Amino acid sequence: MSGVRRPLRASVGALVLTAGLLAAGPQASAAGLTQVTGFGTNPGNLSMYTYAPDGLPPGAPLVVALHGCTQSAGDYFAHSGWPEVADTYGFALVLPQTSGANNANSCFNWFQPGDSTRGRGEALSIKQMVDAAVARYGSDTGRVHITGLSAGGGMTADLLAAYPDVFAGGAIDSGLPAYCADSVATAYTCMYAPPDRTPAQWGDLARSAAPSGTTSWPRVAIWQGTADTTVRPANATELRDQWTDLWGIGQTPSRTESLSGGTTLTVYDDRAGRPAVEVYSVSGMSHGLAVDPGSGVEQCGSTGTYYLDTICSSYHTARFWGLDGGGQDGDALPAPAGLTVTGTTDTTVGLRWQAVDGAASYTVHRGGARVGTAPATSFTDVDLATGTTYGYSVAAVDAAGRVGAASAVVTATTTGFTPTCHTADNYDHVAAGRAYRSGGYTYAQGSGRPMGLWNTFTVHTLLQTSPGYYVLADSGCPAPSR
Repeated sequence: MSGVRRPLRASVGALVLTAGLLAAGPQASAAGLTQVTGFGTNPGNLSMYTYAPDGLPPGAPLVVALHGCTQSAGDYFAHSGWPEVADTYGFALVLPQTSGANNANSCFNWFQPGDSTRGRGEALSIKQMVDAAVARYGSDTGRVHITGLSAGGGMTADLLAAYPDVFAGGAIDSGLPAYCADSVATAYTCMYAPPDRTPAQWGDLARSAAPSGTTSWPRVAIWQGTADTTVRPANATELRDQWTDLWGIGQTPSRTESLSGGTTLTVYDDRAGRPAVEVYSVSGMSHGLAVDPGSGVEQCGSTGTYYLDTICSSYHTARFWGLDGGGQDGDALPAPAGLTVTGTTDTTVGLRWQAVDGAASYTVHRGGARVGTAPATSFTDVDLATGTTYGYSVAAVDAAGRVGAASAVVTATTTGFTPTCHTADNYDHVAAGRAYRSGGYTYAQGSGRPMGLWNTFTVHTLLQTSPGYYVLADSGCPAPSR
């Protein structure tokens, strides 16, 4: 059954990230778009439109593109640049469309759990559209991607978290973190002052929405204008925290680049040295989708209300996903075999591995972050902490600069440890990780020795005797204080 639903009350329309997002009402279709009916039970009461270049072969990628509030599939098709990019690189498009029957301003209900979670409402309707498009065009199920603007961006984030087994990559344009909101009131908060959660807390929201046991996540591009007053730029930071946490790669950039249109690209590589999360910050751009009309290789789209002439986001997103033929995976080199630890000192770890045919160099990663490049099959990591365990992997790089698959991780522990003393109140000991709190009392980390009440009035000296292990040393400390 189609599940026709009552409109949400008008106040939701103000929240749907409109700020006037395209004054024209939804159009039924646009030249080049084909409406598809009967694509599933459609519990979200959405309409499905598709586009495919002439002569598209089976096994091509598929991109789902979600419009913003008061927009339509036809409007997004006409302005976003995705049709030009689809023609250039050869992939099919699915453009879902919502309506006033779902939301007063025709926004995807990214903030409603009944529409944004796996197997429910609009989220399930979009998943059914993917299944129908795959059957229609013979698309590669391993190369299905999703993108969206504003409210469509918020729904994109939700779908990437709820269906990581469906989407290989996503792009969130002027959008919000997955499951930032679960009501009208919290949606306003997310738009204007998103919660400053830790990366792990943001990651947990996404993990709780995904199938149990999920360990593989989509690659995500985040687009944000620095002058956006509708969805504040802080959302891009929280999105970065969420997706880097899911990938387990931390929030330290692998590199930063300057692009056209006043755009700064910040890249966060996975353990194999391939971009997993990219943040595109467009200087001075307000709320909308970045386009760059013209006939140049890197140009696409057309300007309009909330289609802003800066840079072609669709082009750069498609390249990030590997839809240009370069590929994130492509003909990547295999993982090096035989990675072993050849020796350790207090501050160094030596590594060696077997050569990979076709490798021009190798990248070395510690804890998922790239720490160096080796021209041959050995590497020494330096300036490490004493008595500390590290995890390493390596990947081969071909002559074109493409990074291959990562090796299995090996661990190495540096030798030695210099005991250190720390004198502070119990509150600061807990904050520094030297102690922990339980039931209002404080205990030394590692040894579990009781230290009294958790407050700023109780002071103790702790001696660290090994990594993560502290003992009370109030009567005297044999090591120099620090």
